[in-house]
Parts: sequence; structure tokens; C-alpha cells
Amino acid sequence: MGLAQYMITKRSDGWTVLHDGQSKNDYATKEAAFEAAVAAASLAIKEGHEVHVSVPGRDGEASSNR
Repeated sequence: MGLAQYMITKRSDGWTVLHDGQSKNDYATKEAAFEAAVAAASLAIKEGHEVHVSVPGRDGEASSNR
């Protein structure tokens, strides 16, 4: 199976989840975007995919060293 990547990113009016380079929904909070990403990631795990979820810290930057 493949790799499913979910990256939570800031937008001017809220947050979104990038998956395969596309964002389909907007969320008012980072926490809401995280919950949506984790729900999608759970399904991907059940389908046998490797899963990566990336959430930026307070400074808005995701770190690859975490």
C-alpha cells in the first residue's frame, strides 16, 4: 500500500488539511482540522497505508525534527 500524508496548514481565515496536495475543507480551528485529519488517517490505516500527520506548532511552522 501507499503513503497517506495529511498536513494541517494555516489559511488567512482558518485552517485546512492538505492531502495529496489538495485541500477540500476549511476549519475554524487547528484542533478541528486535526480531528478531521486523524479521522481520515484512521481509515487509511485500516486500508493498510503508512500514515503521516503533520501539525504546525504555535509559530505556524511544522518541524521535520519532531
